[in-house]
Amino acid sequence: MKSLCVLTSVAGVWTSIVWASMGLFSTGAVAFSDIQNHWANACISQMRPRNLVTGYPDGTFRPNGTLTRAEFAVLMMNAFPNAPIKRGGMAFSDVPTTHWAHRAIQAAYQRGFFSGYPGGIFQPSQAIPRAQAIGVLAGAINYSIPANPEAILRGYYLDAAQIPDYARNAIAAASINNIVVNYPAVNTLRPTQAATRGEIAALLCRGVNIYAVPPQYIAGIVAVPQTVYLLPGALDPVPVFNSNSPELFRTEGILLSSFPPAGKRFPAAHLDYGFQGRFDIFTHHIARAETEAETHPFYQGILVHNPGQQPVTLQLQQAVTYLSTPDAPFVSLPDRVDDPNATVYSGPGSRVMNEVLRGVRQPQFPAQVVLSPGESRMILNLPVPVSRAPASNGRSTMMRLESSGEVYVANLVRKANRAANGSYTAPSLADWQVLLADGNLATPRGPVPTPLDPPQEPTVFGRVAGISQGARWIANITDSPQTPSLTIPTSGNAVSYVLGTLHLITLGTNQIQSAPMLRRYPDSAYFAHSNYGVEYNLTLPLSNPTGRSQTVAITFQSPLKDEGSTDRLLFVTPRDERVFFRGTVRVRYLDEQNIPQTRYVHLVQRRGQQGEPLVTLSLAPNTVRMVDVDFIYPADITPPQVLTVRTF
Repeated sequence: MKSLCVLTSVAGVWTSIVWASMGLFSTGAVAFSDIQNHWANACISQMRPRNLVTGYPDGTFRPNGTLTRAEFAVLMMNAFPNAPIKRGGMAFSDVPTTHWAHRAIQAAYQRGFFSGYPGGIFQPSQAIPRAQAIGVLAGAINYSIPANPEAILRGYYLDAAQIPDYARNAIAAASINNIVVNYPAVNTLRPTQAATRGEIAALLCRGVNIYAVPPQYIAGIVAVPQTVYLLPGALDPVPVFNSNSPELFRTEGILLSSFPPAGKRFPAAHLDYGFQGRFDIFTHHIARAETEAETHPFYQGILVHNPGQQPVTLQLQQAVTYLSTPDAPFVSLPDRVDDPNATVYSGPGSRVMNEVLRGVRQPQFPAQVVLSPGESRMILNLPVPVSRAPASNGRSTMMRLESSGEVYVANLVRKANRAANGSYTAPSLADWQVLLADGNLATPRGPVPTPLDPPQEPTVFGRVAGISQGARWIANITDSPQTPSLTIPTSGNAVSYVLGTLHLITLGTNQIQSAPMLRRYPDSAYFAHSNYGVEYNLTLPLSNPTGRSQTVAITFQSPLKDEGSTDRLLFVTPRDERVFFRGTVRVRYLDEQNIPQTRYVHLVQRRGQQGEPLVTLSLAPNTVRMVDVDFIYPADITPPQVLTVRTF
């Protein structure tokens, strides 16, 4: 008797029902009777209330039973009901319209989850092999094929040679994204064996971010016991002109405007927010040329305007801008490099935040700008050149400002003016003002973000274009708000504090550090996820209350996304080459001779990398040593990160 969650269409909306061989029945919310001792028990239990799996009429799940291709098609549509349609249907000769899973098989085929076999058949009753199930899920999630799939497979699995050719790329992609689950031996894939219902449940848990699979069975995972805490403190109230959407622009237009919409040709392009007092400007955008004709350079312009009746003085406290080419190309760097002179960087985001952290204002930016009543001024008017095709170039900019009165700000992009002799020149203030008044938003626009309440999978967070709130996070990390110091862990143990957490990515702490948006475009992110441009100032008054010297290391780490527990962090082995953080961290402390030390360290961390210590200290018995850790989140990083204190 079959019992699966099958899809039916009600007014065009996919809803879940339970299918039995002779009709429909409801299984309620009672726990399955036969999974208590199964290794995937927690995963199966969490999938049931989400209507991702169902059991049998006798209350069992039968985790060791096999699953057919038809049944897996049903489960895939339950897991990814909103996946886009990519092609038309297929009349499989062995799946007539009267087949119990016909609707689900057609839907899964149209979304590209499944293909048929030669001769126009689907083989709905075939027990699905593990390799095929992993490949189907990897394709549904749309993982990119890695550059070295064969090396990845050999590094992960003792039986890699048994993986069928059709599934090798997909399984390599699934493996480095850590959705492959192997029980009992994590390095044995058994690719041609029929997948069990328990194995499929665990695979789907990993695919839809249900963090309930025991980490010792997830391929490529290392679980490190250490306690994870939320980060004390909070963002300050300073507003940030935050322009990162669209990251890649192809047309002239408005990237972000805080001007009032009145009198503008496209009112929706203007967010009506006046800045006064302290505020920041952060922008990060990329130009691309696919053809030689598109190498006509774009200029990026940041325009400020005084709408009032009195002069306004605009102080530029720090201001730094760099291009990818030639200023700050993405180059390969060691994981950790001391950088006393700000000469180590990879990418413009890395270089810009490095210098802002050191208090730099580049000579091209004035210390102050005085705006007369009604006056507009360009505080940035620089090219984003692409000299050949196909190629890209990007510009990152960060400014910290203070205004004596209200000002409006716009970030614009426009093609360079071309003289009769073929040379290019910057647009004039008048050119920019025309674009501000008559222009629409630059394109292409990104996908509309997914609403965050309630959470949905998959989630599109989107990029930021708007006014976010919060330029600095100050944290004094102690045992509790009532205590003055942080007791170091006992020997051999570690504690970690989360950094850059956001919705669905909190490492089990439920703390969301993303800056809220005061104004945003409808296709922009709901929060300033990752807090690009936000400075973190973290103070750790390390206390050694024991009667002997202790060695303590402070380490910046990039663990895997995981909400399963706060008593562990998950890291990757073998090494994942995708960079999740590249930037500079400043560490200030007293050395063993009580001499103040300041160290700037440039880090490059890959996804799931444990990292090397920023500093290692010897703490004398019954002493407190102050350590300050400061950094500014650069563009092009991916959360989460943690700051870890480990005692050896």
